[in-house]
Amino acid sequence: MSQTYLITGFPGFLARNLIKQLIHDHSNKIEHIYLLVLPTQEHQASKEIEMLSTSAGVEIDSFTIISGDITLPELEMTKEWSQKLQNTVTHVFHLAAIYDLAVPEEIAYSVNVQGTNYVNNWVKNVKNLKRYIYFSTAYVSGTREGKIYETDLKKRQTFRNHYERTKYEAEILVEALKDDVPTTIIRPGIVKGHSKTGETIKFDGLYFVLNMLDQLRFLPVIPYLGKNSAEGNFVPSDYVLRATSYLAIAEIGEGKTYHLTDPNPYTMNEIYQMLTEAYLGMTPKGALPLALAKSALNIGVIRKWLQVEREAMDYFSIHSSYDASIAVNDLAGTGITCPDLKDTIEPMICFYKKYKDDSNKHIQIL
Repeated sequence: MSQTYLITGFPGFLARNLIKQLIHDHSNKIEHIYLLVLPTQEHQASKEIEMLSTSAGVEIDSFTIISGDITLPELEMTKEWSQKLQNTVTHVFHLAAIYDLAVPEEIAYSVNVQGTNYVNNWVKNVKNLKRYIYFSTAYVSGTREGKIYETDLKKRQTFRNHYERTKYEAEILVEALKDDVPTTIIRPGIVKGHSKTGETIKFDGLYFVLNMLDQLRFLPVIPYLGKNSAEGNFVPSDYVLRATSYLAIAEIGEGKTYHLTDPNPYTMNEIYQMLTEAYLGMTPKGALPLALAKSALNIGVIRKWLQVEREAMDYFSIHSSYDASIAVNDLAGTGITCPDLKDTIEPMICFYKKYKDDSNKHIQIL
């Protein structure tokens, strides 16, 4: 049966690369791909489509840009386009969100919660819907510690930032659809660059450590940031994309929530050591108390110099373990597995070194 996709979040990194993966995996079934794009991003989206059609070997007519805005009723589409899509679309991929840990509350709520609610309401009227795929995050668990399961959601948790809280509230809205709408919820860990090429669109998450090491490379000794056994929940983008492409279409994925996290994670200290040795050729010694590091990042001039968001330090002390048994079981036999993080460090650093002076790769530190 032919498939017609509507994708939000384009021309963002995940949406753009998910399209490549979907075309690679399902090109013989895809009839058309519609992209809901903010009016301010239509020009960039058109340029990306041209490159996509060339690199993926598909006709540019396979794509249609629809001007819209998920934060407004009916997604700010014209009535004609809305009705046409609701009569033809079979799969809706909702990736549009604010992913910044330091995002202000009002913006996070408008996009992540209100936007998802509007997408949900629109999806309910899609007549031939085969699957609604929602991109959440493993960190809807908030400040919970211990083992976190894919079936967990409402556990009276609190949150470290507005990003976590609004993604949690949005997932609750999507979860409520499962009885009436064929839904798959994807909860990635912290996504890093491609496992083999190192490619990424921005240096955040684990790259904050590289930013810091780059600025402190003059020091004779690099200390650990605290000493604890917190797990590092980092996954390469290609694993997340391949797994999503399969689970979003396969019957086994309907009605499921998946942790696309590392089933065999390293501790943050182990990861910090790997990065320091690979980037600087030094093994960390001693330990700077994590509380002191966080305090230093409260000073704007320091965090801007280090190019590190202070909120990132919270993830050095999360004593949570994200169980991915459902994802691992449902991916068994597909050849889709999460690579060993240590095997992805070299390409990650090579890409970082090549582009570390490109300001477009770095997020603005306030």
